[in-house]
Amino acid sequence: KMDRQGSDFFMVCNQVREMLGGNPVALQVPIGDEMDFRGVVDLISKQAIVWNEDDKGMTYDTIEIPADLIDVVNEKRGELIEAVAEYDDTLMEKFFEDEDSITEDEIIAALRAATIDMSIIPMMCGSAFKNKGVQAMLDAVMRYLPSPMDVEAIEGTNPDTGNPDFRKPSVNEPFSALAFKIATDPFVGRLCFFRVYSGALDAGSYVKNTRSGKKERISRIFQMHSNKQQPIDQITAGDIGAGVGFKDIRTGDTLCDEKAPIVLESMTFPEPVIGIAVEPKSKADVDKMGTALAKLSEEDPTFRVQTDEASGQTIISGMGELHLDILIDRMRREFKVEVNVGEPQVEYKEALTGSCSHREQYKKQTGGRGKFADIVFDISPVDEDFEGEGLQFENKIKGGNVPKEFIPSIESGFKSAMVNGPLAGFKVDSFKIVLKDGSFHPVDSDQLSFELAAKIGFKESARKASPVIMEPIMKMEVVTPEEYMGDIVGDLNRRRGQVNDMSDRNNAKVIKANVPLSEMFGYVTTLRTLSSGRAASTMEFSHYAETPSNISEKVIEETKA
Repeated sequence: KMDRQGSDFFMVCNQVREMLGGNPVALQVPIGDEMDFRGVVDLISKQAIVWNEDDKGMTYDTIEIPADLIDVVNEKRGELIEAVAEYDDTLMEKFFEDEDSITEDEIIAALRAATIDMSIIPMMCGSAFKNKGVQAMLDAVMRYLPSPMDVEAIEGTNPDTGNPDFRKPSVNEPFSALAFKIATDPFVGRLCFFRVYSGALDAGSYVKNTRSGKKERISRIFQMHSNKQQPIDQITAGDIGAGVGFKDIRTGDTLCDEKAPIVLESMTFPEPVIGIAVEPKSKADVDKMGTALAKLSEEDPTFRVQTDEASGQTIISGMGELHLDILIDRMRREFKVEVNVGEPQVEYKEALTGSCSHREQYKKQTGGRGKFADIVFDISPVDEDFEGEGLQFENKIKGGNVPKEFIPSIESGFKSAMVNGPLAGFKVDSFKIVLKDGSFHPVDSDQLSFELAAKIGFKESARKASPVIMEPIMKMEVVTPEEYMGDIVGDLNRRRGQVNDMSDRNNAKVIKANVPLSEMFGYVTTLRTLSSGRAASTMEFSHYAETPSNISEKVIEETKA
């Protein structure tokens, strides 16, 4: 991000060394900085490259190295050659004999070997604004990063046995691939992007989806270039392609040979932290909005769509204001749907901080066969060694007081109750249930009765288990000229922010803080006002934390209203 205020390429290189413990080696020297950044000097070829702004970096010119950079280029090139020479004994000998005798090809070969060995981190610079540096970066990817064929084998799990299984990156191995993206194309429909780890796949053939257990026919395979598609007859190990014809496919699914099933490691996605209500502007937009939201949620695993039970509103949730703004804009551009948008709503959660014992007896008589279920349980936060989220369930009933066939229904009832917490109806990520005792009626008891007893029992017991409201906390960084730092820090404090670090970056100050998301709506406009437009900020989700009692009371009141 060389166009950003306070950008310093060589300072970032030093930070990689000091803060991350890496061994960064600069491959370029920037020509200009901040808004004056226009190109780079390649330290291997000693060529100066300047990108043309008229075509947004599509083309570039090779020029003489600027006179004021010659000394820096010579110094940094010497550091580059010394770094690769330390990794390669042959180059070390040539380095001491005659540094200039080392060829470009030798430097590139040594850099590639050192990068794959993780002994060196190649460092490059550029700017996404007007695409400066894209070609050089792609060339470096081809030169220095490992080929798929450099990997010995990918590890997965045999779904039949649960044991580890491996696939070598060879066309002679059984087919295996991972779906990493779903997209909607106006001409061919749903496209599934996948990376092939082993074997080969012909267009029109069948694969097995290990998540669904079903066979899928891939009618066509495309080689993708941006948004352009090139039909191909076959895709082999190491390649990335897109397929058409899937009926049930999700991001993270494993596709494999039916005769040699394997489950590859999938991706994990964060929970959405912000939501807004949307409604169609006209009757003509009603069906189109439903179609658009279904396709967008299929493409983006961090985007959720749900209906608020109380108000009947459609709520869309994502990772931030910008995320949702982009998706709403896509609805208008790609699906021609006009929608009214409500105010942003923070995705609060609830958590249990205490424990209690509870007995829930569910009885209902309707004249005929009745309903009966009786359970006794302890509810508490999950154990410290419990991994992930969800229900930690333990059945300690002895003597058959509750028949075994009803236990799964009880567990299912508690799981389904997690979506509505006791305070304001927000989701509860995790809690522990220890089922201790209960009773049943030989005629009136059934699975539904015990499931309902668990749902009602959760609501009653959770109120006594010290529930709290949890809010998303964002990790943010503000880069500002020093004269505005006091006002910006004061504003963050008023937003319940916790400043963790303040440091220097060239002539600018860097403020790092954790701030509740609920306090950050409209912050970009405020920051622009406080700094006369000279400060910039970035923000990403960090974690959930307990909300102060006064804020919790306000949230609960607003939810009930």
